[in-house]
Amino acid sequence: MKAHRNVQLTPEYVKVPGAAGDGNTIMLACQTVFFYELVNKFLKTEVNASANKADHFLILSWYSGWMKKYGWIGVVIVGWLVSYWLVGSEFEKNKKLEIVTRDLRVIELEEQVASGAAEFERFKMTDQVVRNNELEKEISEIQKTYKLSVVSYQNLMDLRTKTTKTAEMDKLFAGILDFLGKRNYASASAGIAELDKKINDETAKLIVVPVAANVPVNNAPPGSGYSRQQVQSDAGTFTVSLVAGDMGSTKIIVDTAADGDCGNNCPVLPLATYVARSGAYAGVNGSYFCPASYPDCAGKTNSFDLLVMNKNKRYFNSDNNVYSNNPAVIFNGGSMRFVTAASQWGRDTGVDGVLSNYPLTVFNSNVAFGGDSDPKKGSKGNRSFVANKGGIAYIGVVHSATVAEAARVLKAMGMENALNLDDGGSTALYSGGYKVGPGRDLPNVILFVRK
Repeated sequence: MKAHRNVQLTPEYVKVPGAAGDGNTIMLACQTVFFYELVNKFLKTEVNASANKADHFLILSWYSGWMKKYGWIGVVIVGWLVSYWLVGSEFEKNKKLEIVTRDLRVIELEEQVASGAAEFERFKMTDQVVRNNELEKEISEIQKTYKLSVVSYQNLMDLRTKTTKTAEMDKLFAGILDFLGKRNYASASAGIAELDKKINDETAKLIVVPVAANVPVNNAPPGSGYSRQQVQSDAGTFTVSLVAGDMGSTKIIVDTAADGDCGNNCPVLPLATYVARSGAYAGVNGSYFCPASYPDCAGKTNSFDLLVMNKNKRYFNSDNNVYSNNPAVIFNGGSMRFVTAASQWGRDTGVDGVLSNYPLTVFNSNVAFGGDSDPKKGSKGNRSFVANKGGIAYIGVVHSATVAEAARVLKAMGMENALNLDDGGSTALYSGGYKVGPGRDLPNVILFVRK
């Protein structure tokens, strides 16, 4: 049959052959109306009343013959097929429309992302962002140079406790301050490097002076009393001054100038005064503290914030060391115990003394410190320590060494454990008189007292 896509079938044009009022004719007319409605929906077009009636008659004739042959079953089949085609076609069209819509949305989102990225790149190049980046860089440079200048000044103050020959270095430091005031950070950094070299050179001279040329080379520490000896290590040969105390006959205590916690303008005493008032035969400086000569210690002069228990069973800085990761040493009768963190220790007052400092340089016969970013630990100087080898306790000083070098020297001497103490201008060792120092006055010390 020829397809007529622009034809609409309407019942008013249907002329069914047969006698008027015949039942079959009426049934066929109803069926024809149903069929036409389906075909009209299939064609989905409209036509006016003047459409070619011959086309209508061709369709009607075909349908009348088809109906006589297949009856109502055929109508149902045709209706189902046409309906299925219509529904399937609509579903396929909607699916394609959904895919196209989704693709368009993806393209739109990609365009938005690209536009946002381009806008962000433009924003980064704006004057305000560039200015902020430059300002951040300048602030970082100020902080870095300021920190280096503070360390240099502290080292200069430490040197002043040992010699009066600092006029040239004082002038150099004044120039550094002038460069900082003019925001000339490159020149200030160069001046700091020059000052540090002069301080280290002068410190090395002072350390070498009291060491006699005939100091023996001996890696074995003494069994008792005081000794000064050359120790060979994989870091080089270093002079070590130390005092040995058999823990079977020596009580080790910690003495403090203050009776309790102190945050500013705290009392300090010379090491010799501590030795005399406790009846000790030897002593060494204790933990880090904030000297009055350091400008950044204003408002907390001579204070220390590490855990200490003195000879009177009084704990200092207990509250702010509950979670401390700084190591500590505990003195108890005939033994010493080293812990990697003060938080591992409670507040037992049954022991003779407790002192926390850092770093732990030797632990369980192994080097425990290899260096860090702290310039003070990495510079040459006198390094005070407390250590043990078996039942013998040692206090002493490794001369002209970094903290990492001191760790390797003590390992070479066979020390099982060793804790670094305060150093620089605070370094002091006493045994029948000052062997090193006296250095500056101190807020706490470690003492050897005979039992």
